[in-house]
Amino acid sequence: MNFNFFKFRKTSLFYLTVFLFFSCASKKDIVYYQNIDGTNISQNIASYEIKIQPDDLLMIIVSAEDPEIAIPFNLTSVIVPNANNLMAAGGQQTQQSYLVDKEGNIEFPVLGKLQVGGLTRTEVLRLLREKISVYIKNPIINLRVINFKVSLQGEVNMPGTYSVASERITLIEALSMAKDLSVYGKRDNILIIREINGIKSYNRVDITKADFINSPFYYLAQNDVIYVEPNKTKINAAAVGPNTSVIISGLSILISLCVLIFK
Repeated sequence: MNFNFFKFRKTSLFYLTVFLFFSCASKKDIVYYQNIDGTNISQNIASYEIKIQPDDLLMIIVSAEDPEIAIPFNLTSVIVPNANNLMAAGGQQTQQSYLVDKEGNIEFPVLGKLQVGGLTRTEVLRLLREKISVYIKNPIINLRVINFKVSLQGEVNMPGTYSVASERITLIEALSMAKDLSVYGKRDNILIIREINGIKSYNRVDITKADFINSPFYYLAQNDVIYVEPNKTKINAAAVGPNTSVIISGLSILISLCVLIFK
């Protein structure tokens, strides 16, 4: 009896040790920027700009020293009701936006159809300034992409679609908005799905290596989808099923009973 109990206990300890061993993640699977001290970071942050894409919503406002001459170059303002649904003094005026069509064009007052798809914000501003300067001396033009968003899926703590106030966001900033990766997320194989001119590309990024900062996917584009796949621990846990805790509890009770029987 004592021999059988000793053998059972030894076997149980062996399997418990194996379980703990395979449950542990190594440092190289978890830590970010592992080789940053020896990495040449050459990314020119100041030069990065997104490119205008179909379905972007652009807020474009033209101003001038004489406000009256700029009116024809702006879309008609609409009045948004206040909290009491009154259209009078409590209302707020808001500028309408330009939707970039599937060919990359917008219809601009006075100027007509303009091709802006594939251009950066700076290039669109230059185009507008050149054309409007024919009518207005030293026009002031403000442009923003107002529907910039990215989506995060998989092993992040708060998956979802996030609106971006600025027009430049890094992969790390996006992951931070989703409260970072879960402990089960693979950090060395993050998928970024990007659509440019109707063509989707699928790209992998390893954030455990600091040189990913030089990647063309360090900065995100509007409507990027970021997917973090589960690591082996999560996959194995899913294979065992949701009753793992019940099995472990049952095994613990069984061991306790065996201790009482063979004592």
